[in-house]
Amino acid sequence: MLRFAQTSESIAATSKKLEKTRIVAEYLVSLDLDDAARAALFFTGRAFPRFAEEVTQVGGSLIWQALAAVSGASAAEMEAAYRRYGDLGGAAGELLAGQTESRSLSLAEAQNALRELAARRGPGQKLDLLSHILRRVTPLEAKYFVKILTGELRIGLVEGLVEEALARAYKAQLADIQRANMLTGDIGETLRLASTGRLAEARLRLFHPVGFMLASAAETPEDLVSAFPQGGVAEDKFDGIRAQVHKGSGKVKLFSRTLDEIVEFPELEAPLRSLSGEFILDGEIVGWRNGRPVAFTEFQRRLGRKHAELFLPLELPASLIVFDLIWQNGELILDQPWTERRAWLEALLAPIRQPADSPAVQLSSPSPASAESDWEAAFQAALARGHEGIMAKAADSPYVPGRRGRYWLKLKRPLATLDVVVTAVEYGHGRRHAVLSDYTFSVRDGDRLLTVGKAYSGLTDAEIRELTGYFHQHTVEDQGFRLRVQPTIVLEVAFNNIQRSNRHESGFALRFPRIVRLRPDKPVAEIDTLERVRELYELQQGNQQR
Repeated sequence: MLRFAQTSESIAATSKKLEKTRIVAEYLVSLDLDDAARAALFFTGRAFPRFAEEVTQVGGSLIWQALAAVSGASAAEMEAAYRRYGDLGGAAGELLAGQTESRSLSLAEAQNALRELAARRGPGQKLDLLSHILRRVTPLEAKYFVKILTGELRIGLVEGLVEEALARAYKAQLADIQRANMLTGDIGETLRLASTGRLAEARLRLFHPVGFMLASAAETPEDLVSAFPQGGVAEDKFDGIRAQVHKGSGKVKLFSRTLDEIVEFPELEAPLRSLSGEFILDGEIVGWRNGRPVAFTEFQRRLGRKHAELFLPLELPASLIVFDLIWQNGELILDQPWTERRAWLEALLAPIRQPADSPAVQLSSPSPASAESDWEAAFQAALARGHEGIMAKAADSPYVPGRRGRYWLKLKRPLATLDVVVTAVEYGHGRRHAVLSDYTFSVRDGDRLLTVGKAYSGLTDAEIRELTGYFHQHTVEDQGFRLRVQPTIVLEVAFNNIQRSNRHESGFALRFPRIVRLRPDKPVAEIDTLERVRELYELQQGNQQR
C-alpha cells in the first residue's frame, strides 16, 4: 500500500496525461497479478468493482470522528487541515503526520480491511475498525486509504487513463480494454484478461449491471436539426428513476444509474418475469396514475423504503417505461443500430397487456422528426403529456454504455427562473476547496428571508474568486465550512421544478437549481417572494394533473 500511495503522489505531481499513464503502467507490471488487479481498482477511486453490491457505508462524518480520535487534533485544527486540501484524504495525511509507530499495509490487507468495513454493522463497529486501521498505517497510506473510502482519489487519474495504462502495460488495443472493462464492470478482471491476451473473452453477465448510455444537452429544436441532418426519432423524456432491468433464471433485478440494486418497486417484478427469455432492458420508473405520470416530487416518497407501507404502491403506483434492449438470450446487441434494437424490443414486449390507466410495464412511443417544427411539436406534446421534454436519438445509433455523446440529445426547458439572494456560502471541493463556491439562497416573505435552495454551478472561476473575497468581508457568522453572510448578492437561478421540503425554511426546494447570472442591477428588496414560489409550485402541479 505504501508503494501505491507513493505512486499516487507521483501521478498527482504531473499534469501530463501521457506521463500519468506511463507511471501507472510501469507500476502495474512491477506487481504480481493479484496486486496489480487490486491496484488498478484502487486507481479508479473505488473500493469495489462497479458491479459489486458491497458498500462500506463509511461517510465523511465517521471518517471525521476516526481522525479526531486517532490524531487528537482539535476541531479548529481539523477544519484548517480540511480547508488546505479540500478532501478528507489530504487532511488525514497531515493530521496523522506525527504517527511514528505505524507500519505499512499490503494491498491485500487494504482490500480485506475495506471488505471488513463493508461487512461490519452499525457505525460503532465501523468506527472502531477504521480507527484501528488509521492507527496502524503510515500517514501517506492513511491519506490514500481515506481517499479510496470516499471515492475521491483526486490525482488527475480518471478511469479512462487507467484503461490507457492497461493498454500500454499489456500491449493491448485501447478499444479492446475499454470494451472488456465495460462488459465486466471490473477493471481488475480486465487487467487479468489483458495480461494473458484474453480480452476477447470478456462477456456481459446477467445481474452485473453496465453503465447507462447518457445524453448530451440541446438548447433548442434548431440544435436537433443540426445534430441530425438526416432526421432522427423523438421520445418523451421521463422524469423518474432510470433503471436497468436484468431478467434470467426465473428472477428479476433492477439497477439504478449508480449501478445499485433498486428494491423499492417489487410490483414490477411479476410482469417483467412473465416476459419470455433472458434480457437486459433500459427504461425509467415513473409514478403513474389515471393515465398520466405522477410528479417526481410526489413519487420520490417511495424512494429509500425497503419495506414500504402497504398503501404506498396503491397511492403511488409505479410504471416502468422501457425504451431500449441491449442483451437478449445470450446475445449482446448494443452494437446494433437503434432501429434493430427497437424491433427486437417491440417483439419482446408484445405480450404485455395492461389497463391503459395503470400499466406496470409500458413501451415508449418514439416518433420520427427531421424539421425544426417536428422537434418543436414533439417537445410540446411531451410537455402536454406531463413529461419534462424529449430525447432525440439517431436512428442508426448504437448503445454506448457510460458515454455521453451526440447520438442521444435531451431537450428540456426550466420551469422558470427566480431572483434570489445569497444568505450562506460554503467551501467547495477539489480544485475549489479554497474558495466559497456553494451558495445557499433565499426568497422574501415580508421582512424575512427564507431559504429555498443551494447551487454551485453557473458562475465562472473568476466570479467565484471575486465573490469569495467579498463574502469574507461580509460574513455574519463563521461556522467553519459554512459562513452566514450579509444578504446583498442577488442571483438569477433556473431549476427543473419545485418540491415540498422540510429542509428549507420556505417549505419548498428548487430541484436541480443552477445559477444563470449575477444580478447586480437588482436590489434585495426586489427579489422574488415566497408567494411567487407558491404560485409556480401550484402552476406546476396543475400542469402535471392535466
